[in-house]
This record gives sequence, C-alpha cells and structure tokens, in this order.
Amino acid sequence: MPAKSDNLVARHEYILQRLQETGSVAIDELCSTLGASIATIRRDLEDLESRSLLRRTRGGAVPIGPLFYEPFRHDTSFQDKVSSFAEEKRRIGLAAAKLVGTGQTISLTGGTTTIEVVRSLKVLSDISIITNTVNVAMELSNRKDIEVIVTGGHLRGNWFTLVGPLATAAAEMLFSDIMFIGVDGIDARKGLTCTNSSEAEVLRKFAQHAKMKVVVADHSKLGSVSKYLLCPTKGIDRLITDTGAPASAIAPFEKLGIEVTRV
Repeated sequence: MPAKSDNLVARHEYILQRLQETGSVAIDELCSTLGASIATIRRDLEDLESRSLLRRTRGGAVPIGPLFYEPFRHDTSFQDKVSSFAEEKRRIGLAAAKLVGTGQTISLTGGTTTIEVVRSLKVLSDISIITNTVNVAMELSNRKDIEVIVTGGHLRGNWFTLVGPLATAAAEMLFSDIMFIGVDGIDARKGLTCTNSSEAEVLRKFAQHAKMKVVVADHSKLGSVSKYLLCPTKGIDRLITDTGAPASAIAPFEKLGIEVTRV
C-alpha cells in the first residue's frame, strides 16, 4: 500500500497500476488508500478517461477494452498463449514498466507477455515505442503523448508481426534505450529463440541497437529452446520472470551475470 500523497502523477500511477492488477477500481477504496477527496479522485478518473487510459463506471473505473483487434484473434495457438500464465504475465509487465523513465525510447517484440508490458507502460508519457508488431501499436493508438514507430514489412496475420526485408531494413535504422524481448524459449547456453526465421532476423537488428536488453518470460520458457536464435544469452542484461521459476532454473542465468527478477 503506497504512502498517502496529493501528488497527481503519483495518484494516476497508482490508479492505473491497481487497474492493471485487479481489473477494476472503486472510488471509495481509492479515496481511503490515497487520502484524497471524492471530488479529487473523480477528477483523476475523468482525466485518465480523457487520455483513453480507462473507462469510468458508476462508482469507479475499468480498463479500456476489448481493443478492436481482439475479436479477430482467431488463431487458437495465439488464444492459448493469451490465457496461459495470464496472471504471471501481468506481474511481469508491471515489473518491466518500472524500468522505463520519461524520455526513453523502448523497443518491443511481439508476444502476449510484451503486450502486458505495453499495457503497463500506459502509466507513462513522453516515451517513444519502436515495434514490428501491429497490436502493440494499436494498444497505444489513442495516446498523443507517446510516439509510436512501426516498421513496415509483410504481416504475419496470426501473430500481428511485420517481417521480411522492409521490416529488417527499418530495424537497421532504429535505436532504443531498452528492448523488452518476448521469447519462445531462453536457455543459458543456447540463447534466446523463437519459432519464425523472419521474425528472428528483424529482432536481431533491434537487439543490436538496444542499450539494454530485458527478457520478459514466464517460467515455462526457461530452459526451453526453439528453432531460431534471436540473441546469445550473454547479450542480455536482465531477465524478468515469475515466482514459479525455481532457483535451479534461474541459477544458470545469474551465473552469466544476468540480473534476474522473479515477480
């Protein structure tokens, strides 16, 4: 529970974080927790709604959604990944967003975990997002205070990612402060891997041009190896996973000097 504060930014950050964690917020609860008046909290919710960060309801607020791309997620493998370890991915997303500061440029891969990172980044403003993923961009389509840069390329429709020569060429010209990487597998010896060769080619360029590389992966990905190499494990700076990861699973990464966070 945060310390009581009248600071508007701190209140907004707390409201959005609680919304991300619980799926709804109540005005009475926010007043009690934040030590603010009903009128103040209502103004906060009105402001956040005007920025397309939530939808007000009677007595509180809920997240914006479903996003207009979500009804078109017909691919069952994608749907399975959305529901798999959903709570863990939300926690990972919240932890990842805490690494980002105002004015920074963030690159993101596709995937259901990085979508949770994006949803947590909505707390921030005056940042830039680089991605080859259409639904990441669509998550931020209503934000005028966040710059979104999308590569061109051939659309992998089931996964909303842009790949091929155009995407690779664009990635070659883009640089970021932090790259959040979703993976199909991460193994201490064999590296970060994914299932699509064209995707791997684009993301290798992103990784080469990122000052800090952070893997966001639930514990089921640790020790797994897929088809195509994205990046050697020693090339990453941090790994954010969930508390389901045993000490034996994270020890090989810590031995390489990688900072591991379990949330």
